[in-house]
Amino acid sequence: MTATLFLAFLGLIAGLVITLIARYIGTRAALCVLAGLTVWFLYAGLMGYFGVVRDSALRPPGILFIVVPVVLFLVVFLLRVRSSGAALSFPLWILIGTQSFRIGVELFLHQLWIEGVVPKTLTFEGANMDIFIGASAPFIALLCVRGGSLANKAALAWNVLGLLALANVVTRSVLTAPGPFNLIHAEVPNMMMSTFPYLFIPAFFVPLAIVLHILAIKSGLKAKLLPLRP
Repeated sequence: MTATLFLAFLGLIAGLVITLIARYIGTRAALCVLAGLTVWFLYAGLMGYFGVVRDSALRPPGILFIVVPVVLFLVVFLLRVRSSGAALSFPLWILIGTQSFRIGVELFLHQLWIEGVVPKTLTFEGANMDIFIGASAPFIALLCVRGGSLANKAALAWNVLGLLALANVVTRSVLTAPGPFNLIHAEVPNMMMSTFPYLFIPAFFVPLAIVLHILAIKSGLKAKLLPLRP
């Protein structure tokens, strides 16, 4: 049941991303992203479903078949966004408000802790502060709708805190996962990164949150706050 709900949530957020790209950048860009996500979801899903990601005996370890493409994507995105106007295509309130999806991710992580898939430290009852970023996103987005220098400063600070919260949970996730970097010995190992379909938390939701933060920071620094569009 949890897996079915998670897949539905994954589809909902992916659909929201495609819709926003179509609305603010264009249909062609949305179709390109849709094609890219379809290929990535099939690739990552098959890697997880057939246990390749879980196989630490492989050389390189199976988890790298997910981690390396994600890291490469983020590096390429960072290089391209510096000269791209994509960030300015979206109202800042949209970039920030969309981050409320992290509430759903945290609720799934809590359920996975109950089911023994992840350790407590990766949940909001442990050392994961990410749910507060998701819960505060609508309020920061509302400030951005109103505009003003105070809202711009609050948005910048919020985005920095959001990146720090992600760094915290990603680090703990790596250090509690089975393998050579398992330096935090929790009550249970972190099996999320190698379990289908929950591997899409690091394979989709984490990079999505990082991309939204980067776009929002660039938007806040390079352009005036945009008003709510009808």
